[in-house]
Amino acid sequence: MKEPVLLKRVGKMTDSTSVEEYIKYGGFAALQKAVTMDREDILGELDTALLRGRGGAAFPLGRKWRHLYGSTDTPKYIVCNADEGEPGTFKDKLLLEKDPLSIIEGMLIAGYVFGSNDGYIYIRGEYRHIQAVFHQAVSNAQAAGYLGNKIMGIDGFDFQLHIVSGGGAYVCGENSALLNSVEGKTGRPRVKPPHLADVGLYLKPTLVNNVESLACVPAVINMGGEVFLQLGTKDGGGTKLICLSGHIKNRGIYEIQLGTPLEEILYSEEYGGGTSTGRPIKFCHFGGQSGPIGTSGQIKGCLYDYGDFWSHKLAVGSGAIVVMDDSVSIVDYITSVMEFFVHESCGKCTPCRLGTTRLLELLQNFQHHKGRPGDLERLEKMLEHITYLSACGLGQSVSVSVNSALAGYRDEFEACIS
Repeated sequence: MKEPVLLKRVGKMTDSTSVEEYIKYGGFAALQKAVTMDREDILGELDTALLRGRGGAAFPLGRKWRHLYGSTDTPKYIVCNADEGEPGTFKDKLLLEKDPLSIIEGMLIAGYVFGSNDGYIYIRGEYRHIQAVFHQAVSNAQAAGYLGNKIMGIDGFDFQLHIVSGGGAYVCGENSALLNSVEGKTGRPRVKPPHLADVGLYLKPTLVNNVESLACVPAVINMGGEVFLQLGTKDGGGTKLICLSGHIKNRGIYEIQLGTPLEEILYSEEYGGGTSTGRPIKFCHFGGQSGPIGTSGQIKGCLYDYGDFWSHKLAVGSGAIVVMDDSVSIVDYITSVMEFFVHESCGKCTPCRLGTTRLLELLQNFQHHKGRPGDLERLEKMLEHITYLSACGLGQSVSVSVNSALAGYRDEFEACIS
């Protein structure tokens, strides 16, 4: 794309935590504009922008904000989910390290809209160096009058930002588990409803958004919802950060306009550049371990867009694209995916705790060509039970990658039955 939206400051600022440099490159202009707007107008711009949540669920951010806005209980809390634990996903890490003040600005706009005095950012425990960077950014913003009391001299605009270090649990990427962890409890998911917008942090109304989602908010306010929408498609506005990894020549993070042809992303030198091995692409795993696997046939003619992906039985998810060439066994790959889920299951509910373990054992039988007649049907039935009986999104999404692998490469699993 010609002009980046989210990455426009990355690589230009000599000190990513400097408020002076951030302002030089357009920082805090959105906040200054927002405080002159009616709060309903801000929500209207977000609705028009059709900014879908960038954490994976793709729920429209405007609708999520309106749910909290309609809550009459106080206080309200703003929480940023920076527990980036999805394998193949590393774009939030870039924003946290190279443009932390954009995230702070997004949280400040949310704080202004909801009259919230406290925000929390839950940063992945493994991002130890980045936590230090973010602490410095918060300190600099406070010293410059953009955090604390009477922000920008406005009476009643008070906002404190608290940094919480994650404990290294993938399940804490699930919003309710994250809130439990912030409260000092074990990071396990809550039963829903009630929704977090009604009963969230400390049982009060809470907004939880992903890093990239909050970094998009200043862009929406600056350019207007309609302009932001035009950067994408009718199914989702704006640009998207994607992570290319695996057997791809040009690994890294790219900002693309939604609606870009998937083949262009994978094969053009501007982005992926084809495989690093020179072999054909066999499949791509989209959106992280909990996302679907797309065959080479599904990739053809597909646009990187929420609606077009859904029509091809794919999902944008977190923005991860793990590319595998034709030397990779789908059985070996999906077994490694299940090993991850077994390791990261929090153990709260039996369907996920035991179900993922039994699935792994069954997949390992296929992996060693010890599958028996009826095992494929048994595998599918177990996936169905785990999906419908698990307490949270971890167990509920286990079936996505496995079922898509079965749909595209069932013959490889059948070949492992003795």
